[in-house]
Amino acid sequence: MTSPDWRFLHTMIRVGDLDRSIDFYTRLLGMKLLRRQDFPEGRFTLAFVGYGAETDHTVVELTHNWDTASYDLGTGFGHLALGVADIHGACGKLAEEGAKIVRAPAPMKHGSTIIAFIEDPDGYRIELIEKP
Repeated sequence: MTSPDWRFLHTMIRVGDLDRSIDFYTRLLGMKLLRRQDFPEGRFTLAFVGYGAETDHTVVELTHNWDTASYDLGTGFGHLALGVADIHGACGKLAEEGAKIVRAPAPMKHGSTIIAFIEDPDGYRIELIEKP
């Protein structure tokens, strides 16, 4: 069942070092830290990052379980995707800042859209898609 009142709110990923992940998403990808809340009884922290307020934008929830330093990514999760105006410039700046570029900008297979892939500090892939 779908409803016109439904809206995609966020995607949650688990991270091993919350401060490192917040730095990556805010400093390197230009998102804002929207909110952060500790849950001492559950031994976890939630941080929400994005390009605009949660009331109007889909955001990323970074979940840090205090007793877990890293996660196996598995094979089910694919990637997050971001639209960028200048993919070559973006990848150049990200590489200068130490971001891991796992696929340099180039046309996608069987198409003409220019894409690239980077990885965040926990190994989650982020697709960059060049948007005019």
